[in-house]
Amino acid sequence: MRGALSAFLFSITMLAVAQPVFAADDQKPAPVAPAPAPAAKDTSADLPPLPSESSVKQTTHVAGKTLAYTATVGALPVRDDKGKAIAEVVYTAYTLDGPRDPDRPVTFAFNGGPGAASVFLNLGAIGPRRIEFGAAGDAPSDAARTVENDGTWLDFTDLVFIDPVGTGFSRSLVSQDEAKKAFFATKPDIEYLSRIVYDWLLKNGRMASPKYVVGESYGGFRGPRVTHYLQTVLGVGVNGVVLVSPFLDSQAFEGDLSGTNFVVTLPSMVAANLERHNQLTPRAMAAAEDYSRGQYAGDLLKGRSDPAAIDRMVAKVTELTGLDPTFVKRSGARIETQAFLREVFREQSKLGSRYDSNVTEDDPFPFSPEQRTGDPILGSIIAPTTSAMVDFVTRTVGWKAEGRYNALSEEVGRAWNDGRDEDVESVTDLRQAVALDPKMKVLIAHGWDDLSCPFFASVLIVDQMPVAYDPSRIRVTEYPGGHMFYSRQDSRLALRRDVMNVYGVK
Repeated sequence: MRGALSAFLFSITMLAVAQPVFAADDQKPAPVAPAPAPAAKDTSADLPPLPSESSVKQTTHVAGKTLAYTATVGALPVRDDKGKAIAEVVYTAYTLDGPRDPDRPVTFAFNGGPGAASVFLNLGAIGPRRIEFGAAGDAPSDAARTVENDGTWLDFTDLVFIDPVGTGFSRSLVSQDEAKKAFFATKPDIEYLSRIVYDWLLKNGRMASPKYVVGESYGGFRGPRVTHYLQTVLGVGVNGVVLVSPFLDSQAFEGDLSGTNFVVTLPSMVAANLERHNQLTPRAMAAAEDYSRGQYAGDLLKGRSDPAAIDRMVAKVTELTGLDPTFVKRSGARIETQAFLREVFREQSKLGSRYDSNVTEDDPFPFSPEQRTGDPILGSIIAPTTSAMVDFVTRTVGWKAEGRYNALSEEVGRAWNDGRDEDVESVTDLRQAVALDPKMKVLIAHGWDDLSCPFFASVLIVDQMPVAYDPSRIRVTEYPGGHMFYSRQDSRLALRRDVMNVYGVK
């Protein structure tokens, strides 16, 4: 998808391209006999079996109520068309104790990457316990202690967090080449994860329960496609979908000629500037959106046909972003994301995060022409979230799995086929799923400061939905914060209130 995947790939590096071998005498490629391909290896024999399902009774407090619930960790097999187990997918489920209510919903949650485990939604946003992360000053050595989550959804829905193959403790049981075909591409990813949802419902006797799907980032891309696949192939209706900071369409991040990518990202840069000056309000953001899709988009398209257009853009973009006017002019008022994140904090020798541009860290190479280090937020959250989740699974629940827990897997990122054989978008499935079920509701939630999956892309996408759709059925909401806006308490609680409307909870 021509670079668009980098917008939501959590900074996973791709494999380097192999260089040709040159002969010493003439520096031309020397003929090299191709090496025989290694035999495909079935890795299942190298792995000890995953333990049986384990559970623990717990309590939490939310909205003035005490909730008694069961936390369960287990694994479901993925089988090929011959019935052979080719992978094991691990889930963490939280189910309310007491008599079974046939009307109690169950929600299936996916994170993104691809290559991210579901720990971020679990311990950051909607699970019964959470860990602090995603704020300025956080460090990898921060204590991995969880506290009760006052923003949990557990009082109105059971929760099932699913870790795709290669993330968390989930794993492939076949060779790398087979795994690439079976798991690490868009189409099979949607198909086997949808089947995991079906299998969990079947195993737990919940086929008749109301069902919801929530996905963050690339999980937000998965959400509509999993929903539509469940509806049309597996025969499972979905009552509602919540997409958190979703990536919905690669085309929104392309368009160097039309300037669409700059239209999409400018409002998030404006939000960051407004927040730094304590002026971030819905009214101020509405004005930024109007300019971006109006005069700014028009002036970008005019190009050199209107010599005054560049001066208008430079003046207005400088005003809205607070950037140096010389930098804005040299950029042609087309502000590239990573350049913005360095430039806005250059005088302090700091870097802003793509996931929340006002979260910074010291730049270890401030005089380098390009950024030479990872993202500030990603660097600080992997250690505490990994430690907290492993401690919960292995000590609290007692599910003693061997092997590494992958909160964010570079191996999956390197193996991923980024959809070169198909359009990388889920808007088509979103439209079809909503049209198919007139009772289904969709909430698309974003943080204003997110430059990895900018909120304005979803705004523009939803604004192009058919007029016949009831606007209340597909809503876009924005909150202070970035990609993981739920790390801020006020935003997490506001998300909870908006989600309750989707579930019909008063």
